[in-house]
Amino acid sequence: MQAEAVINHIVGWLKDYAASAGMQGFVVGVSGGVDSAVVSTLAAKTGLKTVLVEMPIHQPNDQVSRAQEHITHLQQQFANVDAMRADLSSTFDTFSLSVGAPKQGTHNEQLALANSRSRLRMVALYYFAQVNGLLVAGTGNKVEDFGVGFFTKYGDGGVDISPIADLLKSQVYELAAALDVPQSIQAAAPTDGLWENSPSDEEHIGASYPELEWAMSVYDQHQAADFSGREREVFEIYHRLHTVMQHKIKPIPVCEIPQKWL
Repeated sequence: MQAEAVINHIVGWLKDYAASAGMQGFVVGVSGGVDSAVVSTLAAKTGLKTVLVEMPIHQPNDQVSRAQEHITHLQQQFANVDAMRADLSSTFDTFSLSVGAPKQGTHNEQLALANSRSRLRMVALYYFAQVNGLLVAGTGNKVEDFGVGFFTKYGDGGVDISPIADLLKSQVYELAAALDVPQSIQAAAPTDGLWENSPSDEEHIGASYPELEWAMSVYDQHQAADFSGREREVFEIYHRLHTVMQHKIKPIPVCEIPQKWL
């Protein structure tokens, strides 16, 4: 990949989109992960107002420190970067009590509560976006958004624009290196940050990003029976997740009423 060419293309695309939308710049949720670090750096490079928002919800200290390191790193380089911190821990705790979420619930109850973290962050991002006349920049990559659906519907999937959604995770890492993203972020195991002791993405999904990228590349031309061993296992993981995530990427179904009744 020609990293510099891709960087310039995305930065130009961001500037053009903001101008066409009549918006002043971008707001980005910064988690301490590589995707948000890359997106926030690309936004900063536009020269437009860029607000970085840290939104911890009982986050582990290492995630918090990486996010803060990155924010400081960007503010030292770009005068157009502002930072906000919205600790949503107490908001999340109040929400949990309000819906009667059990401390030791079923898998579905635990997952619903975890996704609520992402949806609370989305609400905060849109607050800052509307107050400042900004666009919410998404941080999802191609594998997450269009492969296995590893995002929260109307959470981190609730955005205005998606600057890196046409890039594989490996390509995001290439951009991170070219953009001089802090090494602590480049070296950290990817995690969704939705649990107090979040497993890595690989532990959560059951496959690494390179494995998922391979499955995505062969998916349309093959079926599980074409492979054996670990390849078949990864292919089946990808197929299962890709199938159940279709409701996330397809438009909301509209019940069309026959014209003769209208």
